[in-house]
Amino acid sequence: MARYVLSDDEKKGVAAIADAFLAAHPVWEPMEYADAIRVEAERLPVGVRQFLVASRAAEDAVIAVANLPVDENLVPTPPSWQIAEKEGAAIREELVLLLIASVLGDPFAWTSQQNGRLVHDVCPSKGQEASLTSASSEQQLTLHTEDVFHTCRGDYVALMCLRNPDGVGTTVAPVDAVEVAEPLREVLHQDRFRFFPDDSHDVVPEHSAENPSALEERPHEVASVLFGPEDSPYLRIDADFTSPLVGDVEAERAMNEAAAQLAAAAERVVLSPGEAAFIDNYRVIHGRDTFTPRYDGTDRWLKRTSMVRDLRRTYVHTKSRSRLLA
Repeated sequence: MARYVLSDDEKKGVAAIADAFLAAHPVWEPMEYADAIRVEAERLPVGVRQFLVASRAAEDAVIAVANLPVDENLVPTPPSWQIAEKEGAAIREELVLLLIASVLGDPFAWTSQQNGRLVHDVCPSKGQEASLTSASSEQQLTLHTEDVFHTCRGDYVALMCLRNPDGVGTTVAPVDAVEVAEPLREVLHQDRFRFFPDDSHDVVPEHSAENPSALEERPHEVASVLFGPEDSPYLRIDADFTSPLVGDVEAERAMNEAAAQLAAAAERVVLSPGEAAFIDNYRVIHGRDTFTPRYDGTDRWLKRTSMVRDLRRTYVHTKSRSRLLA
């Protein structure tokens, strides 16, 4: 993991940039301000900008930036992302994440996730403890590629920690850990797999224990698990939302072998308040530990966004100059 720790002076400089921007834009509309935020990112301390550019060029699997400013009087962890949106919780922290993220890529959003917000809130919610979404807690989030079903999924997933008193870990596993033997590796490079939208997207029918076949009825894409450069391939997989083509036993065996090896190679990254991790969504799959929420305002709370290295990918998909994908 490549990691940069801001000095206290650099931290104050980032806070000053964020505060000045918010003072000039009293109504928080991050989607509308995304281009202006990218311009402001050029004012970030030169050290962190050079670090991010170098890490992007090297395709570092996980890029971390620590000692970012977080309000000392941070509001309690919201009970749900809906409440966080309604209350405008931790707006300055959203801006700080977007400033740093904009050096690596261009943030974008989905119409089907959290009301199309550019920055999501990740916090445990009552009734969602066992769901296959980031609102869960007692259900371990399986290692996965973010938005595995879509050709325009992000190049990076950004997670900024606001609160994590229990040291809940984010699990990560790089594609380099996959050493599936031939001919199964060859199978993973072939378009023999189906990729479905996960439950964080507003899709129907709903997938549940009572309705296990619902996933089969969702729209999906057929593609390969491994792709790109043969000597250093990229990866897309989500054990809960990826399946082989119907009846393809060989593809199923290859997928299960790859998933098992990745799970065995997974490492924990424990983010502290003021630390952001940018996970290469082509080279790393990620998940999350289980934990027991208290629902008392002190639970784990992250801000999350996804970025593409080339915003024109979203323009081509949406057929408009839009960062909002359907």
